[in-house]
Amino acid sequence: MKRTLIKLMKPVLATAFLSLLTVSCTDLAIEESDSIIAEGSTVFEGVADVDASITNLYNDTYGQLGDQGNFFALNEVSTDETLVPTRGTDWGDNGIWRTLHAHTWSPTHSFVLGTWNNLNQNVLRASQIIDPLSAPSAEQEAQARFLRAFSMFFVLDMWGVAPYRNPTDGSDVNPSVLSSLEAYDFIINDLTAALPNLPVAGPGPTEEGHSRANRAAGNFLLAKVMLNAQRYTGSEPNYQGVIDAVDAISAEGYAAQAGYFDIFKQDIPDTETIWYAKAGVGNRIWNGLHYNQNSPDNSGGGWNGFTTLAEFYDSFEGGEDNSAGAGQEERRGYVPGASDSNSANLGIGYGFLVGQQYEEDGTILKDRTGNPLVFSKELPGLSGNGESTGIRIIKYHPGDDGGSFRSHEIVFRYADAHLMKAEAMMRMGGNATPMVNTLRTLRGASPLGSVSEADMLAERGRELYVEFWRRNDMVRFGQFTSDWEFKNPASVGDTKWNLFPIPVNALLSNPNLVQNAGY
Repeated sequence: MKRTLIKLMKPVLATAFLSLLTVSCTDLAIEESDSIIAEGSTVFEGVADVDASITNLYNDTYGQLGDQGNFFALNEVSTDETLVPTRGTDWGDNGIWRTLHAHTWSPTHSFVLGTWNNLNQNVLRASQIIDPLSAPSAEQEAQARFLRAFSMFFVLDMWGVAPYRNPTDGSDVNPSVLSSLEAYDFIINDLTAALPNLPVAGPGPTEEGHSRANRAAGNFLLAKVMLNAQRYTGSEPNYQGVIDAVDAISAEGYAAQAGYFDIFKQDIPDTETIWYAKAGVGNRIWNGLHYNQNSPDNSGGGWNGFTTLAEFYDSFEGGEDNSAGAGQEERRGYVPGASDSNSANLGIGYGFLVGQQYEEDGTILKDRTGNPLVFSKELPGLSGNGESTGIRIIKYHPGDDGGSFRSHEIVFRYADAHLMKAEAMMRMGGNATPMVNTLRTLRGASPLGSVSEADMLAERGRELYVEFWRRNDMVRFGQFTSDWEFKNPASVGDTKWNLFPIPVNALLSNPNLVQNAGY
């Protein structure tokens, strides 16, 4: 059982707050971390060290973004893009990965609880920094408002409501629950208030300029929230506002950049990165690579779990052969062969790895039984897999500067903003095809004759795979309840899966919460 301690107040807060800080396990016992235990509570008098509190909140947010479970799993493994098949006894984990991909999760799923706790805790801690008793500067308040908006946006997006506690409320006061519309307005207000006081960074290599919120990051999040507004407000989104926010980002010099996989390197300045997390990228590298694929900083090899579906792989332009120079679009990547040995790539390809894998010197890599290691395109199912089944994904490469220990995971980048603007134009009745084709040409893909909603969703998938956005995109385009391989047939078409269930622990702690329909 894992407990989270927060030291943000002048007197140390003796109790945690309701569902916001429930323990990370699925038992239903009420622990001292639940707010109904009020003994020893103290009065909030403000955050003692605002700078340290903001740094700690960023660091915790980075850790949540870098995790392979919880936030990442809910947004990626629950989609048609990523799955974690069980291989013998490996990656069984009591079904937590399989149920996400199949859409058979329940209110006791540990990732649902963990993500709910983490995001709501972030909201509370940001609120404590923003409170007048903490006396933050204008920029400190803006940073906290951005972080609060970011976390509350995902609470709203994944659960449809958002608990909220004022920092000065006593522990005997149950958090209120903002409706979908109220939460949307709250987030928009936070971003509107923050934007004038966020620094202007512009594209480039500056460390703190992009690892913390800048004005482009504020506009990016504002555009993202507004683009999804139909789901939250029931009204037509402010598509012109989306376009204006993206134009404000462009005005700072951000732009789509050629050299797709260079964008995800740590030490190459680019025009795309708007906000990155100081989170280790090892989870994005090693959770899919085979046990025998390794690098100097990880001689133990990969963990042989995460894969993608053949259908998602086939959505990229290219033939069955994705060896070097086979003509597929850049984003699909390639598997290096014997004639393409490169000490920098360690024999490991970029993008999607399928077919024969190779050693660093270009010789054939073998599996643990001594047979050639050939990643198959197809999987037998969510269970019953061998060690070489499934296409693997490599967007952050172990051979790049810093290897798997570099702390540089992109959260917001310009190509996403570019596609958000194109989508807003399309939904306003405009022609998004030229904007989409501009990006496709940059990525070595053939131009499209026209762009439908299906084309737009597919293009976002090809550009932004494993960047946290697939679930959000699929829900917005009405495709999250559609069928895909290994999905539970009974869940197809059932809109209850568009929201996650409120965790049971949270319902026990806060009587103001009501379970989402269907759970």
